Amino acid sequence: MMKYKKLTQEQIIISLDRLTRFKNTKEKYLRVFADIITSNLIEPKYKKNDILSLSPHTIKELTEEIFNGSLVDMPNDLSINRILTEYENSIFINDEYTKILLENKLNYISALRVLSNNIPINLKWLKSLAEVNLDLKQNRELHCFKYPIEKVILVEGLTEEILLPAFSKFLGYDFYQKGIQVIGAGGKNQVVKMYYKLINELKIPIFLLLDKDAEENIRQITPKLRNIDRIHLVSCGEFEDLLPKSLIIKTLNSHFVNFTTVTNSDLVDGLPEVKNLENIFKTKGMHEFKKADFAKLVRDNISEKTDVSAEIAEIIKEISESHKTLDTKICSC
Repeated sequence: MMKYKKLTQEQIIISLDRLTRFKNTKEKYLRVFADIITSNLIEPKYKKNDILSLSPHTIKELTEEIFNGSLVDMPNDLSINRILTEYENSIFINDEYTKILLENKLNYISALRVLSNNIPINLKWLKSLAEVNLDLKQNRELHCFKYPIEKVILVEGLTEEILLPAFSKFLGYDFYQKGIQVIGAGGKNQVVKMYYKLINELKIPIFLLLDKDAEENIRQITPKLRNIDRIHLVSCGEFEDLLPKSLIIKTLNSHFVNFTTVTNSDLVDGLPEVKNLENIFKTKGMHEFKKADFAKLVRDNISEKTDVSAEIAEIIKEISESHKTLDTKICSC
């Protein structure tokens, strides 16, 4: 006989959050279902290593019993389940094992009642699925929910991950409204590895943004580049070198107001902007220069058209365009 302890409210929220993140369907569903079974099933008892030996039907049924039994109402409306199943299958390449996990009867309608208003964007989107009668794209564009995701931007680091959405929104192309997910890979070599992984998982377009020194990496990617994907190689240096000097100076002076002043002479022509910034922070007695922290400062100071360089505007334009044909853009200085 099956015995289990009910999920706590926190466990329900965590499960909903993880199931609706932008992540490989099989990985996230197995993780969530395995956590529910191993943490709450008393008899029979399974360890995490045991879960993979079970059939997907058994994993799904055990999870349904525990999840739904932890809620007051029994499931009688599976509309959200159908939406999530269709969504996951529309963007990810799912095998039959994964499709069985997706065809579940989790009681989303009742589970949503434990969610507050202070929740991440994916849960706001999930909550909206029970409240509005719009198609998914209309719902996203109306409320800027980001979901459903329609396009991935793969970048090297946090600077691009932070600033691309900010510049794009300023130019009138809101990533959350258009269903765009930005992924920072952590370096040019990691971009290659991540791209190889994603093309075996995703049905949707991928836009790759790489620094100038990644020409060899592009040669590695190009033979596998799908006709729906696109590459932009920064024309000179890295993303920080695309920032207008006026924006850099405005950002620094805004942050260090009443402490120090930065002028054009502090930004040496021909020197990479990251090196300039490291020198400024060092010589003016600032704290250590960190790319991500500086990117957040820049984001808060984007306020006028001159803050967007021509190449950044071109990158945003390329992202906004259709990905129907192969179009690899490699610029040079």
